[in-house]
Amino acid sequence: MDEIYQVVLSVLAAFFLSGIISFLLTPPVKKLAYRIGAIDVPKDGRRMHKRPTPRLGGLAIFGGFLIAAVLTGQLTPQRLWILAGAAVIVVLGIFDDRNALSAKFKFVIQILAAAIPVIFGDLRIAMFTNPFLFSDSLYWNLGALSIPITILWIVAITNAVNLIDGLDGLAVGVSSIASMTMLAVALFIGETEIAVILAALAGACVGFMPYNLNPASIFMGDTGSTFLGYMLATLSIQGLFKVYALISFAVPFLILGLPIFDTAFAIVRRVLSGRSPLAPDRGHVHHRLIDMGFNQKQAVAILYVISVVLGLIAVVLTTSGELRAMVLVAAVIIGLIVSGFLFLSNGQHKIKESERRHRQEMAEQQEQTEEPHEND
Repeated sequence: MDEIYQVVLSVLAAFFLSGIISFLLTPPVKKLAYRIGAIDVPKDGRRMHKRPTPRLGGLAIFGGFLIAAVLTGQLTPQRLWILAGAAVIVVLGIFDDRNALSAKFKFVIQILAAAIPVIFGDLRIAMFTNPFLFSDSLYWNLGALSIPITILWIVAITNAVNLIDGLDGLAVGVSSIASMTMLAVALFIGETEIAVILAALAGACVGFMPYNLNPASIFMGDTGSTFLGYMLATLSIQGLFKVYALISFAVPFLILGLPIFDTAFAIVRRVLSGRSPLAPDRGHVHHRLIDMGFNQKQAVAILYVISVVLGLIAVVLTTSGELRAMVLVAAVIIGLIVSGFLFLSNGQHKIKESERRHRQEMAEQQEQTEEPHEND
């Protein structure tokens, strides 16, 4: 029992410490962003904000996480190499938030950053559960392919989280949900050291959220979104893929399902239209929700709930008995609530839009009838 209390206290300490530090660091980071010119100016249809907004908020997230992880977590050599790679990602993000680097250059640096813990820290997806149920082999042993597949996973998730950072509070909220889901899974399977690190990551996200929710006073920029994607990818390898005998390969894909789906859909969409997979566009999930008539807060709330449901399903795969049933019921209830909310919100929007058009037509008719009198 004492050991359980110690784990709970360590997790809570990491969460609150990182959250407080991240919250306190954000105002000075905001001033720094203005000083160095790391400002996001809305200049195309992809951007949802209307006024110039400072970026670089990810520096506060990184600071909160790093301090809490060092003070409360156990930094093994492998985790130190992960932090080394994360530092490269953060430095790259700072320059990108300031100077808008090319996509190809960023991609190359991300590969190098991903290779640091893989090569020097021996961070590998060595094997995972065989998805073919009728196969005689329970697991796939990747062998030499473990190195490129692990690097590919880290780079893919790094960019996936970056790509969903299109609405106020979206990427940081989805990342905090993913972190807390991984935290729950880590506790279920006894990976307490990973749980403390994940608690620090979740706390850093939550501490930054008050400044980033709509209307955001600061964006986390590539500094934050790529850092969060990188950490979620590497920690998932330590805490999820590693325990291949207990967890299906589907668990990390479910937890990170929203950014993975959005990225895969974006790549397919761009390739089919004859454009580069790295070319930005306005076809992401959050853009489509906005085009359906939802405002930013509604769209973000919908995507939060989808992430929660996917996370609950992932937790179901790691539990058994009554707890599994309870989690599954909770996921179904949340899904029904979201469906009802979507139906009602979209219906109300259509009514309001119809009323707006009617008022506009009436105003145009009135202007037309008044024009002859003005000419007389």
